[in-house]
Amino acid sequence: MVCGVTALEQIPLTQSMPRRAERLAVLGDSTAVGLGDPVPGRGWRGVGPFVAHALGIGPGGYLNAAFTGARMGCVRTEQLKQALAHRPDVALVIVGMNDTLRSDFDAASIAADLEHVVTTLTEQGTIVVPVRFHDHSRVFRLPGSLARALRARILELNGAIDGVVARHGIPCLDLDALPGAYELSSWSVDRLHPSELGHRMLARGLTDLLAETGVALAEPVSLVCSGGIKPRTIDHVGWLVFKGLPWLWRRGRDFLPYAFAIMAASAKESYIHWRDQPAPPPPAQGLSDLPITVEGCRTNSSP
Repeated sequence: MVCGVTALEQIPLTQSMPRRAERLAVLGDSTAVGLGDPVPGRGWRGVGPFVAHALGIGPGGYLNAAFTGARMGCVRTEQLKQALAHRPDVALVIVGMNDTLRSDFDAASIAADLEHVVTTLTEQGTIVVPVRFHDHSRVFRLPGSLARALRARILELNGAIDGVVARHGIPCLDLDALPGAYELSSWSVDRLHPSELGHRMLARGLTDLLAETGVALAEPVSLVCSGGIKPRTIDHVGWLVFKGLPWLWRRGRDFLPYAFAIMAASAKESYIHWRDQPAPPPPAQGLSDLPITVEGCRTNSSP
């Protein structure tokens, strides 16, 4: 899917054989780093290595410039330089959720940063594939007001991404439409990053788009998990106590003012709607007030 339009409709395909990508760059935040898919003795694996393997790209042709906490501006100012030096045939851009949780969120700035990244890389001949995001409040199970605020931010973020994608006619993976995106098995213990299965699903979606644009696949991404570390119950509890709650507290302090503004606006709208409603008509005469006849005598129902 290309943000609502298939890649075949956006990108003209040649009649020649699919061309092989020899160099891949991954840009973005902690999901792009691979968090959620730990492997024994090697740290994080994740979507990048899965895509590289599917494209038949070896270690020398693979660059992962992503880092945890990155925002769209970080990709433009820090990661793009590394990608340009690498001269990739394909660049994946997985970033934006960290922007939605900050008080200085600005969709116009996000669009401008992504526009610069896409323009610069495509001028060099790179196929750039960004992602648009799902409703993460359905995964993290936030309280109602926070969920509504985050959902509104994600809509603005996706709007910024959609505009750049439409202008350049590039493929874009819609995570909201990705099969299984909201299933618990697709997410790691923190509910913030994909699990191994989630990373494999993300890689499968990205490589399917690349195949539609004419990039050759050495083999499809397998959705059978292997080589990773399966989390235990103690890992879920430990994350919640030592990482999950502190993270929610840190991000909440930055995000809560916006959530409260959403709540206030919603309450005001509800009040105005209630205030402007026409007065209800007087109630109809009830059955208990109607005269009744008993044995030929006319009387009232009240004693």
